[in-house]
Amino acid sequence: MANTPSSKKRARQQVQRRAHNMSLRSMVRTYIKKVSAQVEAGNYDDATKAFQAATPIIDSMVNKGIFSKNKAARTKSRLNAKIKALKA
Repeated sequence: MANTPSSKKRARQQVQRRAHNMSLRSMVRTYIKKVSAQVEAGNYDDATKAFQAATPIIDSMVNKGIFSKNKAARTKSRLNAKIKALKA
């Protein structure tokens, strides 16, 4: 339990940061699901557009510390592989 005024403030700030980070993480997951949904539907063009929209969002989450660099790269690679498999 926070006792000092500074630790109480840090606890309040952490609650706000956690809520904001959860919101950002949820947004990225939604973008990823949009790409996967287009792949499942078999729409190559729409899947490509969704992937192009999702890529900068995923990259920006790395800069904000929401995702690690490797997780972002792995996610983008897997999505891209699914899209390429559609075309083949």
